[in-house]
Amino acid sequence: MAYGPDITGGQFTQDWKAWRAGWERWLVAPHGWLSARSLYWLDDVPRRYPGLPGLWSQDHDEVVIDPAGATMSFGGQSFDTVKRLSLVDAPDDQRVATGELEIGITYRETYMIVVYDPDAPTRRNFRGVPVFEPNPTWVLTGHYEPYESSGLITLGSVDPGLSEHTYDSPGLVHVQHDHHTYTLQVLRSGGTLNTVFADGTSGVTTYGAGRSLVISDVGEDGQVRLDFNRAVNLPCAFSDNFPICPVPPPGNRLPFAIEAGEQTPREKTG
Repeated sequence: MAYGPDITGGQFTQDWKAWRAGWERWLVAPHGWLSARSLYWLDDVPRRYPGLPGLWSQDHDEVVIDPAGATMSFGGQSFDTVKRLSLVDAPDDQRVATGELEIGITYRETYMIVVYDPDAPTRRNFRGVPVFEPNPTWVLTGHYEPYESSGLITLGSVDPGLSEHTYDSPGLVHVQHDHHTYTLQVLRSGGTLNTVFADGTSGVTTYGAGRSLVISDVGEDGQVRLDFNRAVNLPCAFSDNFPICPVPPPGNRLPFAIEAGEQTPREKTG
């Protein structure tokens, strides 16, 4: 079911092309997903890692960073002596900057650090992401059903060896396709609603673990717009340096092929 007459004609395609250009500019940003060069899991022994200044370790629920002669910054504050950060309850990918690098810190029972390097081959050799041609048929109307109180959902990761992780899930979206109603679990990141889903294209023309879609603002009557032409890959589609990407819950595995949005990236780094 189409969302409205405004999605037909040339304006729809022009708007989609403008959005695609902006999205790919974001992807290729100096410290974006494509610049992820390496991944390390910390332990209680201060260690040097290849191409990364300083000594890095974990002490119980804290990250311990010894710049060892380098200058670093976190949250806009520079430091050149040992710094301890407790980020257990912080959002994923908290960034420490040093020189041309940024180091993203995420907690999953153990602290994980991802090194973002503007000179990473994935970014340097980026040729764009294959996509389906924009198709207004894949702009659907859904109805958002919020939970009465804040909800949480536990999802696995693309790396099955990692523990499950809890995400903020404020409600559900009910959407119709081909005379059937499907219910998607909604996630919330900041003030944005989104969902992770798999469909009949997953592992065929699109990334096998699934894709992500931002859900439009909720109307007064609970109506939302799901423009699957703007479905995008998870960061793990580009690099094995993102093993914590969430996998879609069972209800978000749709039994039909959504031939819209991003396809499998041309290259993937380890």
